[in-house]
Amino acid sequence: MRTKVFSPYWMPVWFFAGAILIGTLILHLDVSHPGGPLSFVDALFTATSAMCVTGLAVVDTGTYFSTLGLDVILVLIQLGGLGIMTFTTLIIHLLGHHVSLTDRLAVGQSLLHDPSFSLPRFLMRVVAWAFSFEALGALCLWFLDPVGFGPYSAVFHSVSAFCNAGFSLYPDSLTRWAGDGGVNSVFIVLITAGGLGFYVLNECGILIWNALFKRGGRKSGRPRMSWHTAIVLKTSLALVVAGTVVIFVAEGAAGNAPDNFLEHFWNALFQSVTCRTAGFNTVDIGGMTNVSLAFMMVLMFIGGSPGSCAGGIKTTSFRALVGFIWAEFRGWEQVRIGRFALDQKAMNKVVSLVTMSLLLVGVGTMILTSLESGDSSYLMARGEFIADMFESISAFATVGLSTGMTPLLDDFERVTLIVLMFVGRLGPIWMLSALQSWQTERRFKVPTATLPFG
Repeated sequence: MRTKVFSPYWMPVWFFAGAILIGTLILHLDVSHPGGPLSFVDALFTATSAMCVTGLAVVDTGTYFSTLGLDVILVLIQLGGLGIMTFTTLIIHLLGHHVSLTDRLAVGQSLLHDPSFSLPRFLMRVVAWAFSFEALGALCLWFLDPVGFGPYSAVFHSVSAFCNAGFSLYPDSLTRWAGDGGVNSVFIVLITAGGLGFYVLNECGILIWNALFKRGGRKSGRPRMSWHTAIVLKTSLALVVAGTVVIFVAEGAAGNAPDNFLEHFWNALFQSVTCRTAGFNTVDIGGMTNVSLAFMMVLMFIGGSPGSCAGGIKTTSFRALVGFIWAEFRGWEQVRIGRFALDQKAMNKVVSLVTMSLLLVGVGTMILTSLESGDSSYLMARGEFIADMFESISAFATVGLSTGMTPLLDDFERVTLIVLMFVGRLGPIWMLSALQSWQTERRFKVPTATLPFG
């Protein structure tokens, strides 16, 4: 029993839960929130939102918490963004302790689904990439607007952006910089880098380095971009472009767009990028059209890429699902994506992940709807359903965007979002695998049959 409890599948659960509990206890102290009282549920909500790099907030982060409280939130964001297991294994390696093969495989599968890589070298690069992006991002924000982004504010927002957390020290998030090309670009780069995945960043860095500095320049001597990286980059770019076009057209047609074309473009682009589980916003989300909100929910549900700071079902799962649908239309037996095809086991995992994710979001939406407007007619509660669904998807996909209803939720509704954030950050498949590790393998099979479908 003890072996199952501390198996590699359960270690991230205990580490995340432990860090959230410690953060909750510190945030609950009066010294952490001199701005007013903070209930245990609200402290738990804030700690979970930070550790799960979500960004949903029940109070104004910048004014409600003291420096100690903000430091705790920042540490939780950093730990959650890079992953507790990444930090733990790195510390063990630096201290000279032996990392078991089982833990090595578990970390490898959680980061890039490749158990054959060099763990110490890879983890060092993970931390180096993260801190480099965050340091450079903080310097850029401070340089572009030293008044709006002081040294502490610049570091806080840079870490929050790269880790795709979405926590801001300002009550209106980044709306004061709407249309600011410089500030918007810094956040877009940080969010995108944090959402691509450490393996993709590492490979892209190596490819760029070899292209610029490798001697000889022979094509045969240059490594080819991996299948995984190519899929992530192409899918991410397609989603950002599609989101920008839809939001640009929808908000423009509704008259919500500013008169300045460039500002309208930056607003559409930023909202498309931030839907990839970042949580920042430069416009009022509650004032956007239903078309924009509906497409943003799709982008939030898909999320970022495997091994990244982002949540959602991930870009690779979405691309596999699109490939599966296309193969069904064409009558192909294989689901082909690029130069390779996915095997049946991989497709089963994708279908399970999408199904479980939809189920969790559906249950969360129904709970919020029942408690918010369960006793109201459709005409009275018009518009609340899409707000409840938006909130549920935002929590599950660890996005942090909200139409403005988060501070208005009661304790039970907040606990519902806490569960969605926790499961969404670890991943439904990981949670299912952890639960299945406790089960005894069945040693028999029953006869198979078929049913009419469709």
